[in-house]
Amino acid sequence: MAEPRQQSPRFEPLRLRAEDVEDLTVLSACLQDATLRPVDMVYQPRQRRFALVLNRFRWEDEGRADASRRLIRAVPHARVAAGLHFGGVLHVRSAGFDRNARTVLELLSIMAEPREDAAALLTLVFAGGGAVQLDVECIDAQMQDIGQPFPVRRVPQHKVEE
Repeated sequence: MAEPRQQSPRFEPLRLRAEDVEDLTVLSACLQDATLRPVDMVYQPRQRRFALVLNRFRWEDEGRADASRRLIRAVPHARVAAGLHFGGVLHVRSAGFDRNARTVLELLSIMAEPREDAAALLTLVFAGGGAVQLDVECIDAQMQDIGQPFPVRRVPQHKVEE
């Protein structure tokens, strides 16, 4: 007699929009430890858009110590490809990494410095000191999972300074 097949957990893609500093804080938390290559970022000045594709760690799964999820995947953690874009981008600056390198960057946070009116200076901070700054006329960011989660063996670790 064959054993009943276990169904894999249903994947609900995450879709977020940020229109103010508080929204951006939530978006930043969901993207913490996402990985990408510098070539996966593009600035489209005519559309005033900055876009990137990254592999985000699915932190929302970590809270669910679900034994069946671990048995099905044979590894306890997951990442998923996600698209992120910012609208209303007036200027982009990057520092601390080679834009043409095939190295992998790890996103630590997205910070916002409000300016007059609705304008802001957004900073994507990467591990190792790299950063991308976006001068935006307003906070307009959208993120969406694109694809199915894939298993990874390690949870991102951070050194805690005392």
